[in-house]
Amino acid sequence: MNTDLLDFELPEALIAQRPADRRRDARLMGVDRGSGRIDHRGIADFPSLLREGDLLVLNDTRVIRGRLRSRRPTGGAVEIFLLSPVVPLASGAVEEDWRTLARPSKRLKEGDVYDVGEGVVATLLRSEGDGHWIVRLSASGGPVEPARERAGEIPLPPYIRRRAGDPRLSEDAERYQTVYARNPGSVAAPTAGLHFDAELLDEVRRRGAEIAHVTLSVGYGTFSPIRTGAVEDYEIHPERYRMPPETADAVAVTRARGGRVIAVGTTSVRTLESCSAGGGLVRAGEGETRIFIYPGRPFHVVDALLTNFHLPRSSLLALVMAFGGIDLVRRAYAEAVAERYRFFSYGDAMFLHG
Repeated sequence: MNTDLLDFELPEALIAQRPADRRRDARLMGVDRGSGRIDHRGIADFPSLLREGDLLVLNDTRVIRGRLRSRRPTGGAVEIFLLSPVVPLASGAVEEDWRTLARPSKRLKEGDVYDVGEGVVATLLRSEGDGHWIVRLSASGGPVEPARERAGEIPLPPYIRRRAGDPRLSEDAERYQTVYARNPGSVAAPTAGLHFDAELLDEVRRRGAEIAHVTLSVGYGTFSPIRTGAVEDYEIHPERYRMPPETADAVAVTRARGGRVIAVGTTSVRTLESCSAGGGLVRAGEGETRIFIYPGRPFHVVDALLTNFHLPRSSLLALVMAFGGIDLVRRAYAEAVAERYRFFSYGDAMFLHG
């Protein structure tokens, strides 16, 4: 597949810079994969599209407060963006080593030490090139994790523009997190889940649908464009996942009663498909996945998908095209632009079904 098929024209004004007033106020485009029909609703209508016996699968990862700020001795600003721990984090650890993006990278050097607040210091251990650094965080008088969470800011995607001190940052701390987030480890939110509030989840259950959770720690690679000429040549960044036994059981029960497995977000899709055990079932477990789903690769578990509108030339858009079909998704995106839908993390949503 030529990567150019993942490209589309998007007016900058359609890149959402803040969320809808309420989570349920976002718009919802319905896309029927069978008939090709496209309709326009609101997220508040989503429960009415469910059937008794369906299973909604949510990614319960929690976004860490991984943007750390400091100053160089000359007064210049330093920003350290945590990407992923070098080794799995241990509760109560007084030191953590992280893969990071640090800037201004050309003015930083190995051995630099920066106070990032709340008793946390960041030591630049070594450069890995192109702004990437291995950084050690340490805290005085206690474990790093709670101090890091107090010192840091929610790491918003680069297309959501915020300066230090922006009053919208306090709103972001709540709204760039799902209401069911519980397992910390992501540097980006599973954005399809941002549309659900407690009342909407209750409405889902009243429709006779069930809810289950998986965990996939979303990495910074989710924002990386595909730079290869052919989509198939791209390699996706590894991300850690967990499929709980109770969710594997819920998928099996759903299959037995003829319900649909509905993934909320591409991260839920990748977890479910990584754990495929054949026959539409999944196996419980945890590990690291590099699964890259693009047109031509089959889906073994997922029957329907709720997802946001994604960046051009992204692996996320490739997954959506694999599920909905290249031509239909390109037509849906063109209609979304024409109808002034809001795009990306704080934007509107699409429900692919049928």
